[in-house]
Amino acid sequence: MENSNFLLRTTEGAFILTLFEKRVEPRELPWFLGLMEHLATHAINCPLPVRAADGQALRCLRGRPASITTFLPGVWPRLVGEDHCAAVGEALARLHLAGRDYAPLRPNALGPESWPALLDRSRIRADEVQPGLADELQAALSSILAAWPRDLAERGHIHADLFPDNVFFLDGRVSGLIDFYFAATDLFAYDVAVCLNAWCFEPDYRFNTDKAQALLASYGQIRRLSEAERAALPVLCQGAAMRFLLTRLFDWLNTPADALVVRKDPLDYLSRLRFHLSAGGAAYGI
Repeated sequence: MENSNFLLRTTEGAFILTLFEKRVEPRELPWFLGLMEHLATHAINCPLPVRAADGQALRCLRGRPASITTFLPGVWPRLVGEDHCAAVGEALARLHLAGRDYAPLRPNALGPESWPALLDRSRIRADEVQPGLADELQAALSSILAAWPRDLAERGHIHADLFPDNVFFLDGRVSGLIDFYFAATDLFAYDVAVCLNAWCFEPDYRFNTDKAQALLASYGQIRRLSEAERAALPVLCQGAAMRFLLTRLFDWLNTPADALVVRKDPLDYLSRLRFHLSAGGAAYGI
């Protein structure tokens, strides 16, 4: 298990109880809960941690860290359309702006500095997934790291995992952003790149430029991407695809058969990575 989530129905409304299992370092939980509380009180539809009578939002239950947050109505989209992408672009930009006044920082533990080690952890068995995969990933990773935009000034708190199943919609509008436990302080445009990977590919792995342009246009109406960010977007998309490919590859090779989580095929993100490596800025509407 990564986290255990329970729906609590009470006389005062519905809430979510989370028991933190293996996915999150307990010492980092106050940062995540603090960010969620900050965003929720700055007009972002995200879970609001519920503080106990002593003012604490983090408790211990059954020997594990635990928290209660408000329940958010809505459902995540199983079939993503341009309207969803536009709404997500706007929501992401508002999140980036709302987080500016949250002072504590958290380095991105799954940023580019971590990717060589992630690849090393799976290198010996990577070709079990697809012949030649280890060499292909090494070549791509070397190219990405050499081109990574380390001098971009536009950074702050990012979600870093805003996939469709982490965004709720109700009556055609975003009603909730959830699962902030990969959030970090990093490049805003990298967060955009994560969303382009997660929202703008079709089931046949074709990149939908119309969806990408809808997402970028809505984002830009709230927070304008700088010229440097736009120029860096292709390599940032490559890096975002590499990050999720590597973590999925490790999980694919190491998740026990009886685990209560569904393994995600790393080759889904190999297709995305290959697209980004061959695409130019025009593919993203920039």
